[in-house]
Parts: sequence; C-alpha cells; structure tokens
Amino acid sequence: MLSFFSKGMNVDPASVAYETVNYAIQNKVDLAIIDTAGRLHTKKHLMDELTKIRKSIDKRLPGAPHEVILVLDATTGQNAIEQARQFTEATDVTGLALTKLDGSAKGGVVLGISDQFKIPIRFIGVGEGMDQLQVFNRKAFIDSLFN
Repeated sequence: MLSFFSKGMNVDPASVAYETVNYAIQNKVDLAIIDTAGRLHTKKHLMDELTKIRKSIDKRLPGAPHEVILVLDATTGQNAIEQARQFTEATDVTGLALTKLDGSAKGGVVLGISDQFKIPIRFIGVGEGMDQLQVFNRKAFIDSLFN
C-alpha cells in the first residue's frame, strides 16, 4: 500500500515530520519517507530546522530516523564537501545519493565525501525517472570516471 501524507503550505516542517511518523505508526506503515525539500547548507536557520526535524521524529519513535540520505548534485563539484560537512553537523547522515549523472558531471567528489565523512554511497541518479535512480555500483562508477 502506498500512501501520501501532506499538511500543505506554510506549516512547521518538524511538526509535519512528527505527524508523518505518528500516521505511519497508527496505520502500520512499514516505511515512511520524509523529504526535507532542499535544505540549503548556506542558510543556518534551515540547518537548525533539519536538526529540529530529526529530534521531532525521534521524539515520536525513539531511535528514528533509521536512515538519512543526503542527496548531492553531481554538478556542484567541490561545494558538495562543504554541504556534506554542514549536513553531518545538523543530523546523522547514514547514506549518500548522487544525482544528475546523466549530463557531463562525473561526480567524483562523492568518493572523497564518502571517505572523509565515513558515509556510504547508496544511490546514483542518471535521469529524472524512478527507474533512473540506481543502487550504487562502486566498480561501474569508478570505471565511468576514467572512460
């Protein structure tokens, strides 16, 4: 069963995250995905809000969130390192996803980020369709950097 939970515009994101987890528990949902909608690491109040979201989820379900994926844009280059630094300070990032690998960007910086912050790369996006989000394949990725 697929369900979508939304509270509309101009509501507190941490409150929505809390209510989402509550909804998932009450409806015996196995997986709740909460999209924080592009938090900019250059905006301190957005990073603080990310921390608040994590705390509100944990308040409703101790130990949650169980997975936090930082989605990085392959075209941002070295700026992605600073982005990863800020996000790992705001919340416990457990995995990386690298998007926009369908253009000229190679995304090699993600290897350094994975190593420096000890975060595994979980997914890569090679287009905009659901079927174009792929499980990360280390060998294929390395080969693509040198082709």
